[in-house]
Amino acid sequence: MRSKFPSRYLGWCLGLLGISLTLLFISIYPLPSLLRWQSPFLSRCFFMLMVCFAFCLFRLMRGPTPADRAVAVDTLGILIVGFCAILSIPTGRDWYIDIAIAWALQSFIGALALAKYLEGRGFDE
Repeated sequence: MRSKFPSRYLGWCLGLLGISLTLLFISIYPLPSLLRWQSPFLSRCFFMLMVCFAFCLFRLMRGPTPADRAVAVDTLGILIVGFCAILSIPTGRDWYIDIAIAWALQSFIGALALAKYLEGRGFDE
């Protein structure tokens, strides 16, 4: 029997590697526009959110059940809201909060739809 490893996991591994390298590059060489407002507290917050993001991607990739993957996707939505909230603090731009609210609403609706799908019910029930 032929192994399905290359076709099944190669895309996930390459995507995880790309995201990890991007996050590493941003943490080592931050964008010049971000250098003005970086403080140790915000840097630690970003680092903690990136670690949580990596753990969620791991759970999304390794989740033994579809429910675990659904929880990981929902947690990723919460982390993106956290990124937006932290970005709004030093920049003083309120449109980050608008993005966070819209993302939270879409994440909630998506979680409800996914839960109904995993339960085997239709959207009108």
